Amino acid sequence: MQTIQLSNGVEMPLLGYGLFQVPPQEAERCVSDALEVGYRLIDTAQAYQNEEGAGVAIAKSGIPREEIFIVTKVWITNAGEERAAKSIEESLRKLQTDYVDLLLIHQAYGDVFGSWRAMEKVYHEKKVRAIGVSNFQACRFYDFARFVDIKPMVNQLQCCVLSQQNTIIPEMDVFDTKMMAWGPLGQGSDDLLKSPVLTVIGSQYGKSPAQVALRWLTQRGIVAIPKTMHKERMQANFDIFDFSLSEKDMQIIATLNQQDTGFRNFADPNYLRRILGMFNL
Repeated sequence: MQTIQLSNGVEMPLLGYGLFQVPPQEAERCVSDALEVGYRLIDTAQAYQNEEGAGVAIAKSGIPREEIFIVTKVWITNAGEERAAKSIEESLRKLQTDYVDLLLIHQAYGDVFGSWRAMEKVYHEKKVRAIGVSNFQACRFYDFARFVDIKPMVNQLQCCVLSQQNTIIPEMDVFDTKMMAWGPLGQGSDDLLKSPVLTVIGSQYGKSPAQVALRWLTQRGIVAIPKTMHKERMQANFDIFDFSLSEKDMQIIATLNQQDTGFRNFADPNYLRRILGMFNL
C-alpha cells in the first residue's frame, strides 16, 4: 500500500475503507471484509455509531494493531474540552484500542478550540498519533489553523473528480496539512461512475471509471476512503495501484470539476440550524 507522510512523520495509507452510512449492525462484517481484501486504513466516527463494530472486526482480524491505521472523529455533541476528552476515551473503548492513528474534529461547529485542546492533550499522551479536522472550508480552516498550537495534519473534505477542492489546497499547504477525501466516488453519482471521459481513459488501462477516479486522487497525494458494503467492490476499489495515469489523462480529468468546494454547503446557516436541531443543541 502506498502512503503519504504527515507533517509529524506519521505514514498514512493513501487508500482506506470508509464507514460513513454503514449501519452499525453491518460494520463488523464490512470491516472484516475490507481487512481481508487488504485495506489497512479504517475510517469511522462517533456520529456513525459503528465504532464498536469496527473495533470488534479489528480485534478479531489477527492483524497486528500497528499495521492498521484507525481514524475516528469527535462529533458536535461532544464539542468542548471536557466533553471531547470524555468522548475520546469512549471511542478508544469502543474501538478496543489504546490509541487511534488519526483523530479529527468532525465539523467546524461548536467549541472547536476546546475540542482541539483535548485532542492536543491526548496527542501528547500518545493516545493519538495525529490530529486534524474535517469539513473545514478555506476561510474557517485558515482561521482555525492560524490560532492553534499543533497545526492540523489532515483536513477531510468531500472531494472527488467532480468536486476537486482546488481552492483550499494553497491554504492547507501553508500548514503542511494533507487532504483526505470522503465521497471520493461522488457518493455513487452517475456523472462519475458512468462518465464518458473516465470510461475512455479507463479503457486504456483496463480499469473502470471508479478505479480511474480513485487513482486520480491518490496519484495527487489525496487519501481516498471509498465506502461500499459489497466485498467485490471493495476489491475493485483496492486494485488501483497497478497503473498510473499519464499527465495528459490527469489534466483531462481536472476539467471535470463541477463544484470545487463540495456539493454540501457547510457555510449555510440553514444547514447548521438543521444539524443543531437534530441534536437539540
